[in-house]
Amino acid sequence: MKKIFSTALGAMTSLSVVLSLNSCSSCSQGQGELADFQESQDDTTLIVSAEVVGDMIQNISSPVEMANEIKSSGVQFSQSTLNAAGQEGKYETSFKRAVNLGVYAADLGYINTFGKNLVVVDYLSSIKRLADGIGVGQFLNFTLLSRMAKDNTNLDSLKQLSVSSFNEIDKYLREQKRSNVSTAIVVGTWLEGIHITGSVIEQTKDKGLIDRLGEQKNIVEILQIVIHTYARSDNDFKALATEIDKLKAIYDNVRITTEMGQPVTKEVDGMLVIEQNEITTVEITEEQVAQIIAQIKSMRNSIVE
Repeated sequence: MKKIFSTALGAMTSLSVVLSLNSCSSCSQGQGELADFQESQDDTTLIVSAEVVGDMIQNISSPVEMANEIKSSGVQFSQSTLNAAGQEGKYETSFKRAVNLGVYAADLGYINTFGKNLVVVDYLSSIKRLADGIGVGQFLNFTLLSRMAKDNTNLDSLKQLSVSSFNEIDKYLREQKRSNVSTAIVVGTWLEGIHITGSVIEQTKDKGLIDRLGEQKNIVEILQIVIHTYARSDNDFKALATEIDKLKAIYDNVRITTEMGQPVTKEVDGMLVIEQNEITTVEITEEQVAQIIAQIKSMRNSIVE
């Protein structure tokens, strides 16, 4: 699993330097299908650099990786934990469509990992409609994805195609200077993944997953900065900023320490390679776990409702 679960994205001071802000005190919400959520292109534009958004996305584990961690805990598949398919029609703003596209992406990763191909098509349909709603549906080959979903022997290929499709969506949005839309999708994916993880922790008290939950402190710090950046000009992000602040306050009391472990040697392409291992320790109480899960549920439910 990627290092979202063990390290932050470098020093927070470095991230702050990369964030690029112009004056945005008078930014307004637009009207129409996409205008209500797109960044304006005049001199009041607020910009988060593509590098920051790209690094954030690369360091947040894909839905498939998160689901693999959950599956390894031995828990059974539970569809009731997910956002029900067919809900996309009630998401009428571009922000709601984008963030719930992320939610459904996490759900799809969870479903794919457990091989529940009978429900995959329903979720793919919801994803396709939401993607069309924010102008990125061209990157989802619905016919191919649906056909692969019905064939249990193609599950690995389905996972790969699903992930690559979302990577293409992210790349396109950043090229179009719509990184706020990409950020909303990432937030939705992350929230749903942690929501599912929290539900499993409540059932199993799995120590590994509790540690993974605690290590989210690093990503919460990063998300808080990026969300607050967009909150300067977008009311949806402003509401989200209030909630991420509450979550950050809980995580402030979680302690993460990292120390260097013993180096490990292995052979790669006929060459001897030495890798330095890191040992991460998470100090988190049962009360903190419960508080984090409750706040994540509250944030997630406000998004999918």
